[in-house]
Amino acid sequence: MSPKSMSRESMSREAVIAAAYAGEIDVADVSEAVESTIADLNTGTIRVAEKIEGEWVVNQWIKQAIMLYFRIAPLETMRMGSFEYHDKIPVKTNLAEAGIRVVPPGIVRYGAYCEPGVIVMPGYVNIGARVGAGSMVDTWATVGSCAQIGANVHLSGGVGIGGVLEPVGARPVIVEDGAFIGSRSIIVEGTVIEAGAVIGANTTITGSTPIIDVTGSEPIEMRGRVPANSVVVPGTRPKEFPAGTYNLQCALIIGLRSASTDNKTSLNDALRTFEVQV
Repeated sequence: MSPKSMSRESMSREAVIAAAYAGEIDVADVSEAVESTIADLNTGTIRVAEKIEGEWVVNQWIKQAIMLYFRIAPLETMRMGSFEYHDKIPVKTNLAEAGIRVVPPGIVRYGAYCEPGVIVMPGYVNIGARVGAGSMVDTWATVGSCAQIGANVHLSGGVGIGGVLEPVGARPVIVEDGAFIGSRSIIVEGTVIEAGAVIGANTTITGSTPIIDVTGSEPIEMRGRVPANSVVVPGTRPKEFPAGTYNLQCALIIGLRSASTDNKTSLNDALRTFEVQV
């Protein structure tokens, strides 16, 4: 049965949003469903992606709701002290009640969720993103739309975590618990940084970047995923072109972070042992 032949009251929120996104229902008629979805994102009741039985699953209808929200939300002038903004989405409020610290002029946008203990220096957390308890978004670091940042993660100064809104079925960037992302690193295109990984400064990882494990007798290449507890640094490798041989960017796994009950000690040991710049 198509959405047009069903009464809207009998449709789930997910179905209503999917139908509006497909153009089968007027967006203006589903504003309540869209706004309630963004409100639930804001409070952490729902999330764009979640790990189920060891695999990250994207809740596509939530990304659809975010796209529809951009269409129905009006542009408004917002003033915060001497600062003026003109945008469709307000900033997150009630930060003290949420147990999070945001240092001026850091911004957490409405529709993002930060668990208690999160610190946002003068950085940015976009709509649909989720940041886990105890994590640090350091100065000028950005957490793009729908990115999922785990607990006790450190995003160092100037880190760029890309946003992935479209296509709506695409996996967002995911940084799992306890990972450390070094200064000015860029993680985009739905890349997964697994738990405990250490990414050295200035490392860029896209969905197509070769991630090469060089710790064994033979290189092992992968893409789109950094295994748990890996220590990664930027690298290059040669490639032949008609005009000659040139070195292209890659990421090198040079070791594993040691197992430890004290995560801070383990991280410090990894940084020292592998001389990783952060």
